Amino acid sequence: MTLGLALFAAGDMYYSLVWGDANSVPVPSIADALYLGFYPATYIGIGLLLRSRVGRLPAGLWLDGMIGGLAVAALGAAFAFGAVLSDTHGATLTVATNLAYPLADLLLFALLVGIVALTGWSLRGDWPVVALGFLVFGIADSMYLIQSANDTYVSNGLLDVGWPAAMAIIAAGAWRRPAAKTRLRLDGWGSFAVPSVAGVACLALEFLDHYHRLSAIAHVLASACLLLVIARLGLSFAENLRMLSSSRREAVTDALTRLGNRRALELELQARLAEDPVRDFVLAFYDLDGFKAYNDTFGHQAGDALLARLGASVAAALPQARVFRLGGDEFCVLMDELAGGEVGTLVAAAALSEHGPTFKVECSYGMVRVPDEAADAESAMLLADARMYEQKGERQPNAANESQHVLLRALAERNSELGQHNDDVAALVAAVCREMGLQDSEIEAVRRAAELHDVGELAIPDSILDKPGPLDPDEWELMRRHTIVGERIVTSATSLRDVAPIIRSSHERWDGDGYPDGLSGEAIPLGARIVAVCDAFDAMTTTRPYRDAMREPDALAELRRCAGHQFDPGVVAAFERVIEAGQELTSQQIAA
Repeated sequence: MTLGLALFAAGDMYYSLVWGDANSVPVPSIADALYLGFYPATYIGIGLLLRSRVGRLPAGLWLDGMIGGLAVAALGAAFAFGAVLSDTHGATLTVATNLAYPLADLLLFALLVGIVALTGWSLRGDWPVVALGFLVFGIADSMYLIQSANDTYVSNGLLDVGWPAAMAIIAAGAWRRPAAKTRLRLDGWGSFAVPSVAGVACLALEFLDHYHRLSAIAHVLASACLLLVIARLGLSFAENLRMLSSSRREAVTDALTRLGNRRALELELQARLAEDPVRDFVLAFYDLDGFKAYNDTFGHQAGDALLARLGASVAAALPQARVFRLGGDEFCVLMDELAGGEVGTLVAAAALSEHGPTFKVECSYGMVRVPDEAADAESAMLLADARMYEQKGERQPNAANESQHVLLRALAERNSELGQHNDDVAALVAAVCREMGLQDSEIEAVRRAAELHDVGELAIPDSILDKPGPLDPDEWELMRRHTIVGERIVTSATSLRDVAPIIRSSHERWDGDGYPDGLSGEAIPLGARIVAVCDAFDAMTTTRPYRDAMREPDALAELRRCAGHQFDPGVVAAFERVIEAGQELTSQQIAA
């Protein structure tokens, strides 16, 4: 902009010094070149100023700017351009020079109005003062062209004050503190003002054209403006549709976790029951235990972050289920009976838990089978809520048996051979525990761990479990995580938490080369060391699709060979005594 003003000032000085006293001035002249050089430099300067003052502009504001600019240009062309055009005659270069001034002024007006519309009619900072200066400049220049065309211009009159006044205003704007760069938005009635006023003005021009023939350029500008007004209406309609869709989505979405909220759950339940009243599915409510203490200890911001993590965790653990946050520290899982059922509720409970050195957040839950136990959405939610708080208040004495039964049934349904393998390992474990002199309560805990030591494989894809060949590194890494997953699943049932460390460490090695924690020696829980030996023996003596079963003496010899490296030597010795004593090791006798 400084360059533009300098060019204009240079042109004015040249005109005054060279042609000030002349009766006629040649067109074009060096003064015209300097005057006209003002416009492109100014256009570029205004664009750079706009870019430095506002952030990224939405499409609607761009259209508003173009509509406003075209409307002003059309009005100017209709009422000012005609007089100038009628007075323009002579050589081609002379005509082109005379027409360049009104065209450049029209473009300047259009640019100013368009940018004012682009900035959302903001009057903050330096931009409004600078825009006012250029507006005064354009008005003065246009009035000069009109008066010159009508032969009414008087030198050194009031009009001549316009150009220096405009430059003074622009200079004053340059001294103002610039406004902070802002991101503009479309909202309120202001978003309708520009297209509405501009559209009415251009329609009036088109109507006037039937009675008083306007210039072709005015007609083209007005028509272009009306086309953009139509495009603006279409854009507004599309934006309103998106806003409506977003509002509906937000109404059923929890803002913190981005899961569905209580309203979304109610709608989902009603839709399922209306679509297929006999379709079996499971509804489970969860309430976090220990969350208040976590919140009080670490603050509400950390508590919100924990809720977001747990919500994402349960959604990832059950991709076939719908997960909701009901409010506070309550969650809900909705899943088909065949896609998860009771096992899915335990997997969700494991996902909705997090432990640390100084905190433990777990959950209580209540499960309802729909429509078997509740025929409508309201009764299903009430029953699930009641069962959740019943579990939260008091644990049933046989909760361990019930939870274990559910998990064992899930293992059997997933792989009947795996279920039998775990039963056989549990029978061996119980006998070895008695041989080593463990108490009844300890024997029961290790036996439960043996039955459930492969429960983490519920989270392993069948393609990996049933793969006939060796696993690749990624598959092997996923397989090695099944002990951690198993620990999390059983931890979700309070009465089974004592077996969780045994399950986690069931694949550790005596020499420390096992997983997941690399424990060694007596740092490995005794129960896990017993399960490891019994699991290996049963695996070796059972026929697999890819190999024949080993004879018991050969399997015992392999255990002795690995004692002190893979297995606890003391456990291997106790196991040998059990086998050599010829004890009955059937699961039926152990259960009896």
